[in-house]
Amino acid sequence: MVETAPLRRLWIDAQEWAAQRLEHPGRVAPAPHLRTGHLGERAALFELRRRGYTIVARRWTNTRIRGDIDLIAWHGDCLCFVEVKTRTARDILPAEAAVDDEKRRALRRLGRAYLRAFPEKQRHTIATRFEVVSVYLLGGAPEFQFFPNAFDWDEPEQRRPSGV
Repeated sequence: MVETAPLRRLWIDAQEWAAQRLEHPGRVAPAPHLRTGHLGERAALFELRRRGYTIVARRWTNTRIRGDIDLIAWHGDCLCFVEVKTRTARDILPAEAAVDDEKRRALRRLGRAYLRAFPEKQRHTIATRFEVVSVYLLGGAPEFQFFPNAFDWDEPEQRRPSGV
């Protein structure tokens, strides 16, 4: 019996290698900070595939809601909304710290919009989670930190000063 996991990994590695060579042929290169973000997203996409995720959307947007979801993927029966944060150096604050309350609210709105494409009966039965992937491009192979279930659908209560 032929073991398929190593072959699958090699196939994904070959696809990633090809994607790197085809990046922006004949187009004006994006600004350096955007290029860093795109490189991190691509690295995260292939790493998630190696981990068994099925990617169904990249940089998903909605015409009525500002922002995008970096990656949307199925992991088993769970639909994952993935935010990727990429850095070229390790700072005092880790990359995932950039996913603040405002970003979480935007991702929740976009996630709800994405789910509206499913029939209503099915929509309420789909398991979902929000994930954050920090990617560090430090010169060698990319380094990843994964945060599954990074936050949930419920927004934390707004803190009010006492006596209000």
